[in-house]
Amino acid sequence: MRIPAEMPRLKGFRFPREVVAYAVWVYHRFAVSTADVEDLLAERGIIVSRETVRKWVNRFGRHFADCIKRDRPAATDKWHLDEVVVPINGAKIWLWRAVDGSGDVLDILVQPRRNAKAARRFLRRLIARFGQPRVIITDKLRSYIKPIRQLAPDADHRAHKGINNRIEGSHRPTRKREKLMGRFKSPRQAQRFLAAHDQINTVFRPRRYQLSAISYRHARTDAFGLWEDYAAEMTA
Repeated sequence: MRIPAEMPRLKGFRFPREVVAYAVWVYHRFAVSTADVEDLLAERGIIVSRETVRKWVNRFGRHFADCIKRDRPAATDKWHLDEVVVPINGAKIWLWRAVDGSGDVLDILVQPRRNAKAARRFLRRLIARFGQPRVIITDKLRSYIKPIRQLAPDADHRAHKGINNRIEGSHRPTRKREKLMGRFKSPRQAQRFLAAHDQINTVFRPRRYQLSAISYRHARTDAFGLWEDYAAEMTA
């Protein structure tokens, strides 16, 4: 089986952009390693090294994430915020994540602290992009209180761990990939990978339990169409 090449070749790249886009998609869509992607491409008659796959993922993952962010529907005005520890080189690093009322990831930010300054930085970043929220749901971390009062004074802040389950589930894919990758090597790597991974999974993981079989197939077809359009926008 071979991947057809119909789009213009990327300048300076040996393989068609369809091949590069396919490698990036497989790596982010499934819990696989770069070595697994290397084998999948080899079965299709495309011989590349895992290091080449890694470079493709690092270089073009952000392109696809940016395209998805650009074209995604407007976020709801109900936000769920949470932070989870990500051990990196023996140090505790905190992954801050926000999802909207539909469960779609708004943004992530890897930071070394779990204090009010870190919460303010993350909240300012969210408001600058999405505007003021109507409701903010967090756990009982007190570091959220002052930043929310200052940056979103009109928002209804609900601090209760029991009603923040929507975002708790969004951490699971991160844990799965973290285990597969043998932990992240640096905060920069974690930020780069997760910023792309969360956005790509938003498109290719519709809530199947909420959809009929026909609706799910339509959503999947639409996602493949979007991916093809974004691949056509890739630049070297």
